Amino acid sequence: MSETPESRPARRTPLLVLVWLWVGLPFAYGLYELIRKVVQLFGG
Repeated sequence: MSETPESRPARRTPLLVLVWLWVGLPFAYGLYELIRKVVQLFGG
């Protein structure tokens, strides 16, 4: 058990980045499409 708590988060960083992108990119795209549709609906 030579693993220290300081070395633990560094190994999870790439996984956390991947997970945030997996969730964030579709969410951002959906938000972008929503704004486009609202502008078309109310902006003419």
